[in-house]
Amino acid sequence: MPPTQSRVAVVQHSPVFLDLDASVEKACSLIKEAGDNGAQLVLFPECFLPTYPLWVWFIPPGQTHALRGLYSELVENAVEIPGKHIERISAAAKKARCHVAIGANERNSEASGTSLFNTLVLIDDHGKLIGRHRKLIPTAGERLVHASGDGSSLEVYQTALGRLSGLICWEHYMPLAKYTLYALGSQILLAPTWDRGEPWLSTMRHNAKEGRVYVLSSCAAVRRDSIPDRYSFKEEYLPQTEWINPGLSAIVDPDGKFIAEPVENEETVLYAELDPKNFTGPRFQLDVAGHYARPDIFELRVNRRENPLVTLFESEPDTLT
Repeated sequence: MPPTQSRVAVVQHSPVFLDLDASVEKACSLIKEAGDNGAQLVLFPECFLPTYPLWVWFIPPGQTHALRGLYSELVENAVEIPGKHIERISAAAKKARCHVAIGANERNSEASGTSLFNTLVLIDDHGKLIGRHRKLIPTAGERLVHASGDGSSLEVYQTALGRLSGLICWEHYMPLAKYTLYALGSQILLAPTWDRGEPWLSTMRHNAKEGRVYVLSSCAAVRRDSIPDRYSFKEEYLPQTEWINPGLSAIVDPDGKFIAEPVENEETVLYAELDPKNFTGPRFQLDVAGHYARPDIFELRVNRRENPLVTLFESEPDTLT
């Protein structure tokens, strides 16, 4: 049975800075709010749990004492997947009967437990964890905090709303990553981010038009006052402005038009209706992974194997002679 028209929500809120439990509680409250307003999908910003590491854009990289302290606190408040904090989000999704996509700092629990990934967690409306995507390349200063993901999480998920996929922030400037998802049949492209304004908003409209997909962009609106005074970098390095990030989240249709206009300097939730007729109709003119492709000229190879740091054997593996 084809999908019917659905209602989606994009969260533009600040998490509770470096407080995982409180940020999860806030997320669960916002999921309930969105579900009560009829949303069947809720998208949260990049690294919402427990905060985007915004300090990497303000503290000079040589200030290792300050950076070590913040990194230690971020690791301590990072999620594990699976883990109890994601289970709380899953329970909220099930109760609200909506899909949830939420950005998180994820601890590398499969190895040292002290490195982090910038991860998008995907949960369905039954509370089932259906996927996670680890950002392939941390952007600039983020490399002081996050490790790189691998191609195993480049995936499109069949849901009651349509075929759902996601990339994180500046992965939306990676043509081959986007094309991989287009070719896997994405119809709804999620874009949790820390970026805002131009050219980000133009990119969201371009990607929607290019892939003939709905694009949901979620960015945290963060006040300077959202950061507790006990963090010395606040006074030493942050600008004396009310808003550290103004938000400017948006929802775009497959023709590249806003169906939920960007909102600035406000914590809010944006809503829009997705019409499944637009999954197909606009591709009459342009289907970049279909009739507008030229596989006889261009070939894309995608390595989706996992790359574990260590592989353990119960017995000695066979050796080559």
